[in-house]
Amino acid sequence: MEAFKTLNSGIAPLNRVNVDTDQIIPKQFLKRVERTGFGQFLFNDWRFDEKGNEKPDFVLNQDGYKDASILVSGRNFGCGSSREHAPWALQDFGIRVIIAPSFADIFHNNCFQNGVLPVVLPEDVVQRIIEHTESDPDYKITVDLETQRV
Repeated sequence: MEAFKTLNSGIAPLNRVNVDTDQIIPKQFLKRVERTGFGQFLFNDWRFDEKGNEKPDFVLNQDGYKDASILVSGRNFGCGSSREHAPWALQDFGIRVIIAPSFADIFHNNCFQNGVLPVVLPEDVVQRIIEHTESDPDYKITVDLETQRV
């Protein structure tokens, strides 16, 4: 994936705390040796039912959110196992930026090494972004690396 200096994108609001790496990419999909192709398994247990059908109530299955390059979520995103597959899945799905009040340390570092930008913002700011995005799926924000601003 190409590096960016500025990204203007829609946002997928994942209003959950403690999203762990087992939820980001379930363990049954970790047998692959290449770094690509994991996007189809991102949030598998939340995105699909037991028959493999999309769950319409999951944010990344909804129009207005499914093509977002920015994911905004609650605190402690990426906790759990220290698997690099989680940022691989996010990046392969098309997520370039994750905004949250906090990240698990190893996940945070793995994101930087795998083309996903983790952005830490105060919890009240993150909650306002989530609420605004939930009420307006067309809402977009710009992430500017040079000025380090959202």
